Amino acid sequence: MFALRHYGHKPNVKIFKPHLEKSISLPEVVIYGLGIIFGAGIYALIAEAVGIAGNSVWISFVIGAFVASFTGLSYCELSSMFPKCAAEYTYVKHAFNSRLIGFMIGWLALFAALFGISAVSIGFGGYFAEIFGTPIALNAICLIAALSIVNFLGIKDSAKLNLLLTGITVFGLVAVIFAGIPFLGSVDYFAHPNPDAGFFSWINSIAVAASLIFFAYIGFEDIANISEETKHAKSVIPKAILVCIIFSTLIYVLFSLSVVSILPWQQLSESTAPVALVAVKAFGPDAFLVFSLIALAATASTVLTLLVAVSRALYGISHDHSMPGIIAKIHSKTKTPYVAIAITSTAAMLFALAGSLEEVAFIAIFGIFSVFLMVNLSAIVLRYVLPEEKRVFRIPGSIGKMPIIPLFGVLSSAFMLSRIDPNAAVYGIIAISLGVPAYFLLAKRDNHNKAGKKQTPEKKAKN
Repeated sequence: MFALRHYGHKPNVKIFKPHLEKSISLPEVVIYGLGIIFGAGIYALIAEAVGIAGNSVWISFVIGAFVASFTGLSYCELSSMFPKCAAEYTYVKHAFNSRLIGFMIGWLALFAALFGISAVSIGFGGYFAEIFGTPIALNAICLIAALSIVNFLGIKDSAKLNLLLTGITVFGLVAVIFAGIPFLGSVDYFAHPNPDAGFFSWINSIAVAASLIFFAYIGFEDIANISEETKHAKSVIPKAILVCIIFSTLIYVLFSLSVVSILPWQQLSESTAPVALVAVKAFGPDAFLVFSLIALAATASTVLTLLVAVSRALYGISHDHSMPGIIAKIHSKTKTPYVAIAITSTAAMLFALAGSLEEVAFIAIFGIFSVFLMVNLSAIVLRYVLPEEKRVFRIPGSIGKMPIIPLFGVLSSAFMLSRIDPNAAVYGIIAISLGVPAYFLLAKRDNHNKAGKKQTPEKKAKN
């Protein structure tokens, strides 16, 4: 509620207690971010991306990195101004002085993240099925259930498990990168998967793969959603975002060059356990099981950290009275938003049954790019609306009050949206449409339960 002071309002509702605990520092936040980033893209989507762009997939990773950096810098500035859960909701609400618009973007971000959880859990299910032969959907649901328990136990326990899983993930990626060194130069890294299609078709395939690959970079934005559990969040969160983007970009480009050098892209694109298949070619048959287990650790790490992020975003929106107050309840012992965690895990399990990995990923990406467009726009608007607000991190490069990098973020997000599968866009638009009645239903219900407290016409307009 601290934000309302900028518009002359005073909080008229008691804050829910107890609060989330500030218990994690910069290294833990960085590991948290990397845990989401690495598991999502490399181990779950590399086969689909290679199937679209072929040997040129590394260019798609570079494009994804540029787009991520534009938006990442906007998150850096905004998180240094407003270190709150439900980050996107908070930024947009302040920029446009509208709780409704903020809710719509927060709602869309929740949908995108839930589909993200589902996509990565399906990726986990594929690797698990290769080892044990169990159904992919069942594997995904069991993973979500188990990690939701870890989420409930507390941010420190989640961070410890994530540290272990992320360490295993990075080890696997680095091992494949080194294994690919002898193979470098063995293929044409600018080859089109369909040589007869022409130059513009090649460019389009790279752009489409980049829109899918951007899923590999999601995670840096979710760092902002644990601000209220981070020590010195105004300075730590921006640093963590920058470190995660730079480190993940380096690893991704090297890894993508290695995998297409080690294994023909056609063979790679057809595998449900692509990284394990690459490892077999590089290290021998025994590597399949080892790298399948590493992939399980990677995807599990991403699911865990996304579950944490979504539950905190739900908590933040509810805490700001745009959803029923019960969602913001904190468990007295674990200091976690247990109602939000229960809702998140249940929805993620249902979404895991929604379709194939690629379909679910594209739906998530549509939501993510839509949210990123609005976050970048918010960074621009806030330079005019709240020019004097303290920014611990400030985006470099401006013309007058206009920051240039967020403008590139708006344009690049709009371009990437144009590359998305039309079916995914339809589902995304449906999700946005559901947000309007959800806002009036949920927010009014919350207001109705506030012991008959009445709002002034000014405050009603504000809400």
